[in-house]
Amino acid sequence: MTQTTIRLTVNGLTQEVDVDADTALLHVLRNDLALNGPKFGCGLGECGACTVLIDGVAARACVIPVKGCTGREIVTLEGLGSRDRPDPVQAAFIAEQAAQCGYCLNGIIMTTKALLAINPHPTEADAREALRYNLCRCGAHVEIMRAVMRAAGQTTEVDG
Repeated sequence: MTQTTIRLTVNGLTQEVDVDADTALLHVLRNDLALNGPKFGCGLGECGACTVLIDGVAARACVIPVKGCTGREIVTLEGLGSRDRPDPVQAAFIAEQAAQCGYCLNGIIMTTKALLAINPHPTEADAREALRYNLCRCGAHVEIMRAVMRAAGQTTEVDG
């Protein structure tokens, strides 16, 4: 492994890390930058637990080499809001109590944020399509959909 200095912009801050250029972005975020919002789930980019926004697009950090992230804006869950001032998507998830174990929540919130950036008024079908690759094994699906629709400014009875 050859270490190289990589400059990243994460949550609005530019930082340099010395890592192998092929290291997964997720490992750099968690191990080098101490950002624990994105979770290691499957390691294959299939479960969504590691989702971050890269230039506003939901991306699976476990399969993206850090070398491909220079010059791009990366936002993690920590970059959306704070405990005192949550992002509207985070506030909607809190209001709907849309979590059980919470492991999948990072990916679902980040995917919802990306969806609302391109479609501020999604239908329930749009939301289901956007979230179809985010795995939640706890069964909080109804609450999650209510939270997504609340974040979109809609309140609706969600089909279970």
